[in-house]
Amino acid sequence: MVECQYVHNQSNKGESNMKFDNREDIIQLTPLWTGERFPDGRPRVPDDILRRMQRVVTEEAWSVLWQHDYHFQFEGNWTQLHPEIVLVGRAVTGVFVPHRPDLHDYLMDYGHEVEERIGAMNSWVIETLVEDDVIVIDLFGKVYEGTYSGANLSTAIASRTHRGQVIYGGIRDAQQIVEIGNFSTFCKGFDPTPIRNVTLVGMNVPCRVGAATCMPGDVVLGTMTGILFIPPHLAEEVVEHSERTHLRERFSHQRLREGIYNSSQMDTKWTDEIEADFAAWRQTHSIDDIDWEKQGREQSDEGGTLLG
Repeated sequence: MVECQYVHNQSNKGESNMKFDNREDIIQLTPLWTGERFPDGRPRVPDDILRRMQRVVTEEAWSVLWQHDYHFQFEGNWTQLHPEIVLVGRAVTGVFVPHRPDLHDYLMDYGHEVEERIGAMNSWVIETLVEDDVIVIDLFGKVYEGTYSGANLSTAIASRTHRGQVIYGGIRDAQQIVEIGNFSTFCKGFDPTPIRNVTLVGMNVPCRVGAATCMPGDVVLGTMTGILFIPPHLAEEVVEHSERTHLRERFSHQRLREGIYNSSQMDTKWTDEIEADFAAWRQTHSIDDIDWEKQGREQSDEGGTLLG
């Protein structure tokens, strides 16, 4: 069971041995996922789903989660580097608390001596990252002396994941981090101070990010709107819902240009006749047929969003 953000594992002798990153607990905490898992126990949402998630609009994904009663998966109002990049990846979480000497000293000694971790606590999570991971850190909104990463650690994160970082706290060296290619950063602010007076109490545990809850293995969807944490077992449904929406919009635009239907017919619940026409149209059209750059230009010219 998870206790105070970190994990205990009972040995054969009945002794309680703490572990920062416990495979068995991660599996127990994500029971609805029935697919492949990483060696650390995190759900491994397929690469194809991540690729298709890049095209998903925040509101499309949010609506699916809302319908399944996941009402606390979004956090907005971030400071972003490269807001033009859509961030998609699998969550690796880290949870910090304000410094308390007895707790900090014990966990630091334990990490170094028992788990043979090296350096400061903020590097421990980074050393577990693999390609397509997104590091998600709860620093309880601390910016002054809450700068989880600077240029060096951000470079390490980028080289391991080729994705980005979500820090519910601060970062430093923003002028250098922004130069890292194809690397997205979401944080709560910039500050030149180094990180101080915080303690890592959990890795790959449930993580509070503002008003949202992130679990290890969640699909992180970061756009200029904000961050959405998508439960792994709902990721495929989110993608399929988005693709259906895109195709319906494409069909609607085409039929309006052709003059087959008028705007009032397309901008309300479709009749059975239109639904049948759309079903026939889909036999010769797929999501891969869409020219996304052209679609974006057309939508910009119309003064709206892709999905209206």
